[in-house]
Amino acid sequence: MTPAARLSAAIELIDTIERDRVPAAKALKEWGTAHRFAGSGDRAAIAGIVWDVLRRYASSAWLMDSDTARARLIGMLRLERNMDTATMAALFDGSRFAPAPLTEAEQAALSQRSLEGAPAAVAGDYPEWLDPHLAKVFGGTRAAEAAAMASRAPLDLRVNTLKSNRDKVLKALSHLHAKPTPWSATGLRIELSADARNPGIQAEEDFIKGAIEVQDEGSQLAAQFTAAKPGEQVIDLCAGAGGKTLALAALMQGKGRLIATDRDKRQLAPIHERLSRAGVHNADVRTPKGEADPLADIRGSADLVVIDAPCTGTGTWRRNPDAKWRMRPGALEIRLRDQAEVLERAVPLVKPGGRIAYITCSVLAEENGEQVREFVGRHAEFTVVPPEQTASVLWDKAEAFGAAALQSAEGWLMTPRRTGTDGFFVSLLKKTG
Repeated sequence: MTPAARLSAAIELIDTIERDRVPAAKALKEWGTAHRFAGSGDRAAIAGIVWDVLRRYASSAWLMDSDTARARLIGMLRLERNMDTATMAALFDGSRFAPAPLTEAEQAALSQRSLEGAPAAVAGDYPEWLDPHLAKVFGGTRAAEAAAMASRAPLDLRVNTLKSNRDKVLKALSHLHAKPTPWSATGLRIELSADARNPGIQAEEDFIKGAIEVQDEGSQLAAQFTAAKPGEQVIDLCAGAGGKTLALAALMQGKGRLIATDRDKRQLAPIHERLSRAGVHNADVRTPKGEADPLADIRGSADLVVIDAPCTGTGTWRRNPDAKWRMRPGALEIRLRDQAEVLERAVPLVKPGGRIAYITCSVLAEENGEQVREFVGRHAEFTVVPPEQTASVLWDKAEAFGAAALQSAEGWLMTPRRTGTDGFFVSLLKKTG
């Protein structure tokens, strides 16, 4: 397909997503099935265009003073890809499979309009109803913070220290131009261009042998801040597919007892194969069966309970820009109840002197600091570990991280703008003896 034909296909897809209110991933998959002539490169390029339009969904419409699929795509080409009008006009030439030529109104918008004076929700590309929530956290910088959350995310990897080390993996992945991540001592980063295909990490020998896992650096840091140690008994209460479980196992150096469970047993399905591939031998996966409590026999014995809490996922907008436009206010209320419930489930599992690590991939205060304050208000036996103490696990990078991340009395908030990671909140709570 020509570059112009890819733009036409993307306009068609954006129109379908808007009209039928379908998730972007589903629309892209169905389009690929119906257009088998499109090669993998074409599909990757079209997907990249669609995701970029969703990243700049509000600002592109503002720039073009129009909310059509075509207008949003044209606006995105200027805002996200810095394409000049002449280059755009060469693609929008009306030839076979190409979009119709730019209209006078479109050319005027490109030459005369900007985002100057745009509301924060427009400049930051997020739903207007979220504005007071983001203002509570970021104040006057919320547009800049949200714009960073709308940017393209790199591909981050975590080196599994049970099987290898970062220097070895760096050499093995030199053909992918992998570089060390800024904060995590076990992280690698691969920057991706707008039209880049997936680098196929799962086909790499190091992945097959369990030496690397795909994991955002923020998620890696969240695991490190738990300070899981060899010989401890650690419970991963919301283990899901096992991303943080694997990171915890590496921190424990294969020593101690690691118990992984999740209320939704379907989420646990991939964890068994992942643990095996990573060479983790001290993990016990407990799948719920009926109404029975899978952790009934280990109450009051955990050194650490890790809660990767169910949340709105506002911190992962870089990777799923479609989600923020489908998010509704009611979703926040549901998640707040889920978080309070899982925190209560953790309480009887922790032994005196033990701790709870509360983690979300959200930037909203209601899910983060406010949730922690309410929990401590209900449970006087728990106190918040000062955030500067948790950051000490970064050693020589702790001071720089402290200057970059957003610190509160309850914990750390990482954001794409501040730390170059996805948005993650981490709070460590200690049970008094």
